[in-house]
Amino acid sequence: MPVLPGAEPFRHEGGEVGVLLCHGFTGSPQSMRPWADFLAERGLTVSLPLLPGHGTRWEDMQLTGWQDWYAEVDRALRELLDRCSQVFVCGLSMGGALTLRLAAKHGDAVQGIVLVNPANKVHDPLAVALPVAKHFVRSTPGIASDIAKPGVEEVGYTRVPTRAAHSLRTFLQMLDTELPQVTQPVLLLHSPQDHVVPPADSARILSRISSTDVTETLLEQSYHVATLDHDAERIFEDSFAFIGRLAPSVGKEGTATGG
Repeated sequence: MPVLPGAEPFRHEGGEVGVLLCHGFTGSPQSMRPWADFLAERGLTVSLPLLPGHGTRWEDMQLTGWQDWYAEVDRALRELLDRCSQVFVCGLSMGGALTLRLAAKHGDAVQGIVLVNPANKVHDPLAVALPVAKHFVRSTPGIASDIAKPGVEEVGYTRVPTRAAHSLRTFLQMLDTELPQVTQPVLLLHSPQDHVVPPADSARILSRISSTDVTETLLEQSYHVATLDHDAERIFEDSFAFIGRLAPSVGKEGTATGG
């Protein structure tokens, strides 16, 4: 299947500091591309993969599960670790959950993580019925484009495949038990008004991780897909400052570009 326009994966070869960006459930790299461009323009090596089953049509997602999505970001992270001296991981929504698992599993190899409206639980009232419902109901209404900014659309599916939703629920339940293994510095940015992932998810994550260097920022002007919303520039700038604090070579003339 051809990839939807704008949903293509992105890679930029920059300096010794690398950043992996993870998009959300039923979304695509399009939701993270402005962020990726911002970091690439500042000399960082950037990887923004397309998760399996995403960016084409929702039916393709029925054949994938959390193991496939996690395997892709794990592959992209290992690629960056081979290429860069320091690597950071950033994620939106389910991408935030994938980021947390990478941090839990890779330990000190991941220097720090940035989470935007990270998911901790599937809140759909049908969630508890998914193990059975997935055999009878193929999809439910989509969750894409929860954006306050007028005229901005997310490239994502208009339907949520129930098999994939069940897999996501399984993944988030498992991840919750692994959160205490997360010890890296964390920048968490979340929207008080989010129609997909409630603020309770961010609070739960903060209460479970073991990190001591934690910065929490509220995105007052944005809904769920904050990376395309009114607060996007703040996310980009704050994440770059966060990376710069932990990777001193960033932003110094000549070093970020490997010169």
